[in-house]
Amino acid sequence: MKKLFMLVLLLILLSACSSNNEASSESGSEEKVAKDIKLVLDWTPNTNHTGIYVAKAEGYFEEEGLNVEIMMPGEAGADQLVASGKADFGISAQETLTEARVQGIPIVSIGAIIQHNTSGFASPKEKNITSPADYEGKTYGGWGAPVEKAVLSSLMQKENADVEEVDIVNMGNSDFFTAVERDIDFAWIYYGWTGVEAELRGEDLNMQYLTDYSDKLDYYTPVLTANEKTIKNDPEKVEAFMAAVSKGYEYAIDQPEKAADILIEAVPDLDPELVKASQKWLSPKYQDDAEQWGIQDVEVWENYAEWMYSHDLLDKKLKVEKAFTNEFLPAKEEK
Repeated sequence: MKKLFMLVLLLILLSACSSNNEASSESGSEEKVAKDIKLVLDWTPNTNHTGIYVAKAEGYFEEEGLNVEIMMPGEAGADQLVASGKADFGISAQETLTEARVQGIPIVSIGAIIQHNTSGFASPKEKNITSPADYEGKTYGGWGAPVEKAVLSSLMQKENADVEEVDIVNMGNSDFFTAVERDIDFAWIYYGWTGVEAELRGEDLNMQYLTDYSDKLDYYTPVLTANEKTIKNDPEKVEAFMAAVSKGYEYAIDQPEKAADILIEAVPDLDPELVKASQKWLSPKYQDDAEQWGIQDVEVWENYAEWMYSHDLLDKKLKVEKAFTNEFLPAKEEK
């Protein structure tokens, strides 16, 4: 009888261990199932996006349990795709996100890709446009947004020049170098891509950076975005995404040459020489003087929103505290 009791007890213990092992195995397999994520870019791939491609290639997304698909914006645009839930995350700019939020579109900036505005008005040196006063009598090629005329006016007013004396045309997606040879005198560019390309072509440009004329125009462009609903309902996903992307951009900051190679491999259509030169120029500017990559300052958001409102670009004032968050940036690690 005693032997029978011991045998039954042993069988019970073995059964319990087996059940525990199965449960543990099932749990482990559940943990390994990656969440499918869609990230939509703001434009064709370039060095603004390098940290994302690094995070994918180096397995940082996978480490965080994410399977990330990188999408092009198409006609809908990144903001609309993120707002509608057709993409989990996107790339935008503070200027467009500010307008979107005032219009009730529920997207939030969750990280600044570049710490300071690196854009400005560019022209071939032979056109002799050396300051905003020289815009008078010239043709500006833009994309048809009201903010363009407002920025031009803001810079020109400082030199007692009149924006009404500028011929503003919509050049759409035309190549800058073709457009300035054929149709226009100057355009608004990111120096880190088009300016660097000009250097490689041996074409000298005159540049008027926005930040040289107004602190309020030193806004975040580009930024990473998420939908308010995603932030509320799945903060762990946002945190995991930002942990991986932060690692990607830190890699690009520390190893620009290797990061450039990763982007070139991921997007073979890009010009390798341009990618490498652009990456070298841009990598120090991702974090710049900030305490960590991605962080955003409320003063930057307040300044630009105030500037937009004062130039009649917003119907009402922006609720700045709801437009961005630093909540999902990983805790800063000492290097």
